[in-house]
Amino acid sequence: MKPVILVVDDEPLQRDIMKTILEGEGYLVETASSGAEALALMKKTPFDLVLTDLKMTGMDGIELLSAIPRGAVPPPVIIVTAHGTIDSAVEAVRNGAFDYLTKPLDKTRILLAVRKASERVAILNENARLKQELYGRFSLEGIIAHSPAMQRVIKLLQKVVDSSSTVMTLGESGSGKELVARAIHYNSPRRNHPFTAVNCAAIPEALFENELFGHESGAFTGAVGRRQGLFELSEGGTLFLDEIGDLPMAMQSKLLRVLQDREVRRIGGKESIRVDVRIITATNKDLEGEVEKGAFREDLFYRLNVVTIDLPPLRERREDIVPLVEHYLEKFSTEFGRPVRKIAPEAMRLLLENRWPGNVRQLAAVMERAVLLSDGPVLTREDVASRLQSRKTVELNRFEIPEDGLDLEAFEKEMIRKALERTGGMATRAARLLQMNYKAFLYRMEKFGLRNDRNDDNRS
Repeated sequence: MKPVILVVDDEPLQRDIMKTILEGEGYLVETASSGAEALALMKKTPFDLVLTDLKMTGMDGIELLSAIPRGAVPPPVIIVTAHGTIDSAVEAVRNGAFDYLTKPLDKTRILLAVRKASERVAILNENARLKQELYGRFSLEGIIAHSPAMQRVIKLLQKVVDSSSTVMTLGESGSGKELVARAIHYNSPRRNHPFTAVNCAAIPEALFENELFGHESGAFTGAVGRRQGLFELSEGGTLFLDEIGDLPMAMQSKLLRVLQDREVRRIGGKESIRVDVRIITATNKDLEGEVEKGAFREDLFYRLNVVTIDLPPLRERREDIVPLVEHYLEKFSTEFGRPVRKIAPEAMRLLLENRWPGNVRQLAAVMERAVLLSDGPVLTREDVASRLQSRKTVELNRFEIPEDGLDLEAFEKEMIRKALERTGGMATRAARLLQMNYKAFLYRMEKFGLRNDRNDDNRS
């Protein structure tokens, strides 16, 4: 759509000339004979662009520029001036005017300036729309949290979003740790600054320092120019360090120094650079166990673990499965242009009965495939069943009982011992790993004479 333009000039002839030129190109044009009248019109009509004369009786063009309401996307202002007041027009541009035109008015010059301003308006409006869409996507209200466990997570998020405290998100793979990190960022005062996500497990150890801190030209072979690191690029925003448990020990000490001093130094650099970045981390490891084993710095752990958000696996928040299914059904139907609008009761029952070892990520993948390949308006049991054989099921199918038989109690004891070893002795997490009731797990530990050195009986 063509922009709606307001022309402001206290000379009727000049207003008419400008209006005729612009309407001839299909623009919608309103006129005002003074700055005061222009401001009154702006209260009633949202204009996309303002062309105003510089010298007018009463309020002049620069005063009007300063008085225009500043909304999400304020209208660009083009100043019209005589040759003798060009210096004033240039000053107006420095103070926020988009451009200036000189009298006598030239049709080509007017249309070129208006077109450039219109393109800028279109870009700004699109950016505003995308930002609004992004904020909506990661709003706290948009997180599906019907279960008591997730409602507790939402309440905790509401308390931490406005602060700059470091946050550690815990949970199994696929449980939504990055979603929570983005929700914190986009609901915080940092929302208009960058959100940068880094997978610590995916960066080679030799490149870590360069990725986070950058380098100066000539710092090492191949360092042709200066490069900013992710801390600098995230200035004012949030740096999300996923899989923080895989951060190399050498980098742990350097990250600790950044958290303490709020400064970074590029490789080969001589000066420290102040940074204002909020740190959010995520891990599916037992970092307390890693600290005890000497694989993770204790001082860094306490710096990062100011606020802990423990995300429950999907099997422990079953009240959320139905609304999640409905959400993904609508999302993928719209995205793929498919006519799927409902899910059969037997298909929903199958989804509710599944253990979901891959958590919400697995559910999303199952729904995406089911909607994409569905032949009708209703998802059937067959549509969803083919993707529900989990990795654990496949491994069980491959398991064979030895020819000389199996000591089931010895096997069970070994599985519990390995689960405790995997979780650093944390009985609660070991019970989750084996998908057992916690009290039943403690009973079996006592039965088999296995000690709970972590003493986490009160944790859940």
